[in-house]
Amino acid sequence: MAAQVSLWHHYLHAIRSREAPRAQDYQRAENALLAVLERVHALDPRFLVDYSRDLQAFQFSLRSSEDPLDMEVPLQVNTEALLIEELGAPEPGDGPALCRLGVPREAVGLAQWRTEDVFSTSEDEGKAECCGHIEPGKVLRVLKDLLVAAIVHCRHHSLIPPGSLNAASLSEEQLHLSLLVSSGWRKIRFNLVPVVRRKQGAPTLERVRLMPGFPEGTLRRILGHGVDLMPASPQHWRASTGYPLTQLLSGLGSLQGHRLDSLCILDRVNHESWKDGGQSPGLTFDHLKMALLWASVLFPAPEDWAELQGAVYRVLVVLLCCLATRNLPHPLCPGHNLLHGCGLDLSAVYQRVERFASQPEMSLRIHATHLGRIPPPRIDNGVKALLQLPASDPAYWTTAYFDVLLDKFQVFNIQDKDRISAMQGIFRKTKTLGTEQS
Repeated sequence: MAAQVSLWHHYLHAIRSREAPRAQDYQRAENALLAVLERVHALDPRFLVDYSRDLQAFQFSLRSSEDPLDMEVPLQVNTEALLIEELGAPEPGDGPALCRLGVPREAVGLAQWRTEDVFSTSEDEGKAECCGHIEPGKVLRVLKDLLVAAIVHCRHHSLIPPGSLNAASLSEEQLHLSLLVSSGWRKIRFNLVPVVRRKQGAPTLERVRLMPGFPEGTLRRILGHGVDLMPASPQHWRASTGYPLTQLLSGLGSLQGHRLDSLCILDRVNHESWKDGGQSPGLTFDHLKMALLWASVLFPAPEDWAELQGAVYRVLVVLLCCLATRNLPHPLCPGHNLLHGCGLDLSAVYQRVERFASQPEMSLRIHATHLGRIPPPRIDNGVKALLQLPASDPAYWTTAYFDVLLDKFQVFNIQDKDRISAMQGIFRKTKTLGTEQS
């Protein structure tokens, strides 16, 4: 066990040793991008520059993967004067509800948002209250043209390092603009997303009140911020969960234990082993982040995160269960399955993750000095059937059920009598089910 613990800590130390240069690369890339966005604002004051958030830098420091980073571009608009037209409850499995941003006919201070480049006149002339809508598709096209002009200006006036940004790398996706920024030898891709700041709350925030295991100060900040709106289609907006989720992740860093360390390790293993050094498609950092947030809810006790190997396995059992059932619920919108439509071969991804969970030592070895005897597999072939249970009965999505999984992987070391009793109850129930099915 001591050798295994040492292997986990060696692996974490190797990841941590790269944090400082990664942080410097991010800072240089962000500085270049902010210079461009400042020029965008000078060209069109409707687009603001957000200096208030350092949460993306925080997330970048946790990652080994090269997934794109979101950079929000707030719009200078008085949301209290807008008409937020909800389009009904989302379908099961969908994300937050869609809405449209209507401009009242008699609104004051919204003239700049009634211009043809961002505004679509309402077809229903008899609708007395609303004269038209601000369309995200049009906003994105305006922002793209501004970014091209801003990049050219900044390069011409040496406001950004030579070669750091090129307008040719700017591509327009359906819901964001993608821009590649060079920083030293590293290239970082940013997804630029226009957002509308809305102080009022939304149903997604109600879930925050129900999440144990997070600092109260973090929850107050999230609830006080409100919900931002981001593009959901060329005509529609939806509530953005980026800010509350990143705040929740940041809040975990203020707690004792290895919560964020477990995420760092799994992201590195995902990049190097499960995705073959980034050459194969696979899980994203956001998928792993969601698994950690769920694990933090299911395992709120500090002792669950006191030991590094056990902390990693608490995230692993949640991730394995989600892959086996092909359902990773969004922590703030549980009806939204984050694996739906992801385009991955989930069976193949599951096999790789299960192989690591059963024998992690091969993936944790960094160099020849870590060679040694490989312990036998921790689990047998029956674990996948056990992982499928929440799909047939959501009542299994409890701490006791996941404690059973931890015990299967030989990492359940909790002494609390109530938890042991609850785990044993679930274990007996699974045994009964197995007998009935056979």
